[in-house]
Amino acid sequence: MEINRKDYQKLLKWKKETQGQKALLIEGARRIGKSTLAEKFGEREYKSCIVIDFNKVSKRIKDNFDENLNNPDIFFQTISLEYNKPLYKRDSLIVFDEIQKFPKAREAIKYLVADGRYDYIETGSLISIKENVRDITIPSEERKLKMYPCDFEEFADALGERILLGYIKECWQKKEPLDQKFHAKAMRLFREYMLVGGMPQSIVTYAENNRDFTASDVEKRDILELYRDDIKKAAVRYKSKISALFENIPGYLSTHEKKVNLAAIDSGSATFERYDDPFFWLDDSMICNLCYKCNDPTVGFALNKNDSRLKCYMGDTGLLVSLAFSENAIASTRLYHAIMEGRLSLNEGMLYENIIAQMLRCKGKKLYFYNEYDEKSHRNKMEVDFLLSNESKTNFKIFPVEVKSSKNYTTSSLTLFREKFGKKIETSYIIHPKSLQIEENLIKLPPYMIWCME
Repeated sequence: MEINRKDYQKLLKWKKETQGQKALLIEGARRIGKSTLAEKFGEREYKSCIVIDFNKVSKRIKDNFDENLNNPDIFFQTISLEYNKPLYKRDSLIVFDEIQKFPKAREAIKYLVADGRYDYIETGSLISIKENVRDITIPSEERKLKMYPCDFEEFADALGERILLGYIKECWQKKEPLDQKFHAKAMRLFREYMLVGGMPQSIVTYAENNRDFTASDVEKRDILELYRDDIKKAAVRYKSKISALFENIPGYLSTHEKKVNLAAIDSGSATFERYDDPFFWLDDSMICNLCYKCNDPTVGFALNKNDSRLKCYMGDTGLLVSLAFSENAIASTRLYHAIMEGRLSLNEGMLYENIIAQMLRCKGKKLYFYNEYDEKSHRNKMEVDFLLSNESKTNFKIFPVEVKSSKNYTTSSLTLFREKFGKKIETSYIIHPKSLQIEENLIKLPPYMIWCME
């Protein structure tokens, strides 16, 4: 089974625009399909493609970078002979897979691109971790592409729902709600996406086993173990902190405020300064999506980012489900049925908010939130889940987003936010389980429409 990834179009654009003047670096979490995408692109768009996997590369190829980089004819001849594939000038692609395992190859990109014979794609995770770039010069001849788990459109397409996707897109463009029957169908599909997630192998296993949640869960737990193995390989000085943060993500998200509480994992002198490297590691690995508080949204989010107030979402909500619940609970299938029917006796907002964060990141949005704390009542008097902007430097506008997992909800925080920052707000959004509703400068949309938003 093949999943059609929209990032394929970005690879086509890179090839057309750069004409061999820049390599493409695809970075993302483990098992999201980076290698598959690069190899498929090479096979379809070039006369030949060689994939050098640095997880299992031969000593001969590693030595080639030391001994022959200054002699391109011998360098490329060695690669061609090793992989028994011909190379064609301006019509061959060389993929450096898992390049973080051999940083010297990344450094060599500068010289290989200058040589101009072939195109290059690099794939990897943990690309910016200090241990992986300590002794190399980062090449400027790279264009970067961050790759995320499959979004809702890719998930639905993989399950054969292209016609429904077309109808959703048409209704969004017309700003009309779906017919109630199809709204119910689309919401059920969204709940499947929330549980299965966007990891390609989880989707394939789910589809090929007649939509079996348990089969999907087995794949997801394998991926979680890979992540744990990666964490064990992190620098000794902070890997225990990374592990503690990772395992506690369901705990953070199950609270009302969903913010990271370091005291829950470190009752001693836990400070956000001491956790800088662990948070950076989780963010760079793309295992997690970090969402920072913005102190003053009116003058740009990044300029007023509060590094000590953040939320830590899982990069994939399907993985969050498997991390949060035991294998026995999921194997019974009652858990999944409860979630599918909206009858789960837990903070379902945990899953909803996590998947909205995931969908916004898939659209390339950085994550920020806003809140105001009332010292007297010891609770937030205002909290907006996500802040988006038009990123304009001359006419900056804010698009606040509230996430509601229930059909019955209040909008007091959003109302207060609009009263305080009204001049800077363009359109407000409420993402809820009900059909599309349009009011003045307020759009209430179901989560299955997020992929349609510009």
